[in-house]
Amino acid sequence: MRIAFYTLGCKVNQYETQALEQLLSARGHQLAPFEGEADAYLINTCTVTAVSDKKSRQVIRRARKRAPDAIIAVCGCYPQTHPEDMENLSVDLVSGTGDRQGFVELLERSFARRQPVTALDDAMKRRIFEELPAGGLEGRTRAMLKVEDGCVNFCSYCIIPYARGPVRSLPLDRAREQAAQLMAGGYRELVLTGIELCSWGQEWKDGPALIDLVEGVCAAAPECRVRLGSLEPRTVTEDFCARAAKLENLCPHFHLSMQSGCDATLARMNRKYGTARFIESLALLRAHFDRPAITTDMIVGFPGETEEEFSATLDFIQRSGFAAMHIFPYSRRPGTPAAAMPSQIPNEIKEERARRGAEAAARMETAYLRQFIGESQPVLFEDQRNGLWRGYTTRYVEVTASSGENLHNQIRPVRLVEAGAGYLAGELLNLENP
Repeated sequence: MRIAFYTLGCKVNQYETQALEQLLSARGHQLAPFEGEADAYLINTCTVTAVSDKKSRQVIRRARKRAPDAIIAVCGCYPQTHPEDMENLSVDLVSGTGDRQGFVELLERSFARRQPVTALDDAMKRRIFEELPAGGLEGRTRAMLKVEDGCVNFCSYCIIPYARGPVRSLPLDRAREQAAQLMAGGYRELVLTGIELCSWGQEWKDGPALIDLVEGVCAAAPECRVRLGSLEPRTVTEDFCARAAKLENLCPHFHLSMQSGCDATLARMNRKYGTARFIESLALLRAHFDRPAITTDMIVGFPGETEEEFSATLDFIQRSGFAAMHIFPYSRRPGTPAAAMPSQIPNEIKEERARRGAEAAARMETAYLRQFIGESQPVLFEDQRNGLWRGYTTRYVEVTASSGENLHNQIRPVRLVEAGAGYLAGELLNLENP
């Protein structure tokens, strides 16, 4: 069977798609480009916003229109939370966010029997972490290592806890083993990821904490950079920072969930921290790491957000000095408490606030990048675009450089000479005389 994949959403979805590729390839199936001909089209969906649902539907319809006789298989968060929507999309196989091994077998059965199959469980009853093969089939430089699934934060705008269920964690010894295997497979960087990474180990009560996991993975894969996925401010304590700073292969890049810089808005979002705790986390990271890249997300136009509240958020982010930001206009998500809140913000106001936030974020990013001009930094090169090699520093700063060599998956010293829009241009240095 020739199988084509399409993935929407977060790094966890990307990880799970790569795992499905490995599982299906091991059973003798061939991978095909999504825009080409295939026997089955597998779409791994996202449901974090109503816009995500719309994008998922569009991809499903596009696949069905292109290949009327092919198997259309849909998995991920969208069918897990909205199985009824699949009935109108001519989907042959409907699965959710669990039992990927079983999904592979169902795909084969659906192809052989040409009978529609729906296989969905109750995500809230899950208690065991489903371990999947890490890494991809192609020559990549960076591997995602999923160590956690599920979330119990129940933010008022988010439906993901219902799509993913409670917290389940990959045991520490297995995380170390997988990290060592990925290093042996030639990967130069590992990214620890999860639906709510900070909750890793939570179900074990007095068991190991996230920093124990980070230390274990760094020790198991000493030749790899280790990068962390999104963190909650509550994770960033004095002990966490002091121990993390001793890890030579841990990247000084920390993505801290913010969402808003106004305490009143954070309270309506049901976030578990305030701006004072966030500022404390920033100070701790900057005290223990040299110019760490601290990045964040921000939602603008949340229900009830006044101009004064947005101004407070804008002031907060400017004082925080982030290296980069992702800014999203609030998207009403049916089935969440926020969707039923009064004082929904008109789209034009949300877009205008997103623009103002993006302008502030761009100024901060440029200021962060410029401080590295004139320095030499090790860059892990990934690919070549428009005649230039592209890679990333440990702080996840994109760097471009010209070279006649094949730099894929190499870490090379680069002198940074110019700041562009979201990247630095550099000159490749001689290995013998950097």
